Order: sequence, then C-alpha cells, then structure tokens
Amino acid sequence: MNAMLHQKRGGTALPESGGQPVAEAPGSPDAASTPAYDLIELLFFAYRDFVGDADRLLESIRFGRAHHRVLHFVQRHPGLTIAELLDILRITKQSLNRVLKELLDSGYVEAHPGENDRRQRQLCLTDRGHKLAMDLAILQSRRFARALQELPEGSRRHAEQLLLAMIDPHERPRVEALVRSGVFPHT
Repeated sequence: MNAMLHQKRGGTALPESGGQPVAEAPGSPDAASTPAYDLIELLFFAYRDFVGDADRLLESIRFGRAHHRVLHFVQRHPGLTIAELLDILRITKQSLNRVLKELLDSGYVEAHPGENDRRQRQLCLTDRGHKLAMDLAILQSRRFARALQELPEGSRRHAEQLLLAMIDPHERPRVEALVRSGVFPHT
C-alpha cells in the first residue's frame, strides 16, 4: 500500500507522518469520486487570510473586494477599457458600474475617452489610487513572501504551476498573457 496513504478521515487520506491530509493521487480510481476536503479547506483558509489583510485596509475607507479587484487590474494595465475589465472580472456591467462610480467619485480612478475609439472609456489610477493599489499589493506580497520562506527553494514556481493548473484549460493562455503584463486577449 502507498506509504503516503494509510489512514482515512472524512474522505481524505492522511500521510504516515505528520498527520497532514493529502489528496488522492491524480488518475487514481478515487481521485474523481472522493472529495479533496483537505485541499478545499486549505484553499479556503489561505484565501480567507490572504484577502483579510487587504479587507481590513479597504474597510477603513468603506471599500470592499470588488473595489480591490478593479484597483488591482487598472494599476497593472493602465488604459484598460471597461469592456476588457468586464472580461477579466466576469461580472455584470451593473455590478462594475456601481463600484467604478465610487472609485471615480472618490478620486481613485479616472476614465478617459479611448485613443482609437472615443466611445470607449479607458481607465487609469490617480496618484491616490496608485498609492492604495500599491499598499494592497504590498500587503498581499508580504504574505506570499512569508509563506515562500517556509518552503524549499523553487517552491514559487510550483505554486505558480498549481494555480495555473486550477484555471480552466481554455483560459490559461489568456490568463498567462495578463499575468505576464501583457493584454488579456479576446477569443
């Protein structure tokens, strides 16, 4: 029997040493039928704490996660159009309009007519918006830095591979282009 999979609890396998849960091996008969509760819960708690750092700062100015997402992508891609932002975030225009109006009205974001198509609105951050977006990015980067310090050298690349593999396969090239500071190509 696989040395890593000895004891079962709640549908997840526990390794022989350390009592840490592990998911079934990919391709194993139980991989698709046994919930990976350990990974699901670890991702939940990691995400909770990862966004919690930013949430506390945003709460102090009465903003939330939707504001954060807009600030983040507009900072990373100045001149992003509203249509491109909607494509990235996969939210309704109505949802974006409310958040964007608050960011515009409070002086964090500016909208300018498009260079090629004056009907488009291109978004950029003000100095105030840039400072907030940087403060949020630094908070979250510190959490990554602390976590990566606890892991073996080369773990960052493995983390990138895992996160990319979790994205729907047909979306991966688009996401990679965006993350690598390119554009989010339309399909």
